[in-house]
Amino acid sequence: MILELEPIFNNIGQRLDFEYQLALTDFPTIETPANIKGSVFNRAGVVHFSAAAAFDYEAPCDRCAEMTKRRFHIPIEHILVTALNNEENDEFILLSGMRFETDDLVREDIILSLPSSYLCREDCKGVCQYCGKNLNNDSCSCHAPTDPRLAVLRQLLDNESE
Repeated sequence: MILELEPIFNNIGQRLDFEYQLALTDFPTIETPANIKGSVFNRAGVVHFSAAAAFDYEAPCDRCAEMTKRRFHIPIEHILVTALNNEENDEFILLSGMRFETDDLVREDIILSLPSSYLCREDCKGVCQYCGKNLNNDSCSCHAPTDPRLAVLRQLLDNESE
């Protein structure tokens, strides 16, 4: 979405509200287009970009591989400027003109906010590493295989218990 920001930069107290949908088709885990709602406003000569992105995210759990769907709400906050004293400053978004294409900035913020580890729930037990059973649904009776180097010690323990 392209926003015309000249009235915002030139008038303190001016505000521009916006709402649109952003298709994120290059991410198969994001099911629906992201609903973007926000505003650009000039407060005391500083232009703020404030928005929120809401979308459905479906992916397999990293521990148990169950497909899980979750609704994400991502806040997006930036300060927009038309000139910088220090070009290496990454705290501000430098605009080349008074028009601003929001899609790239919003897409980047969404990507950066996606979880690096996705769990179906906080206390997910995962799967048994030997039989593959989902431990959230049922327990298994698997025992860890004995290291062959320790087999002699296992025999000693078995002999003592007899």
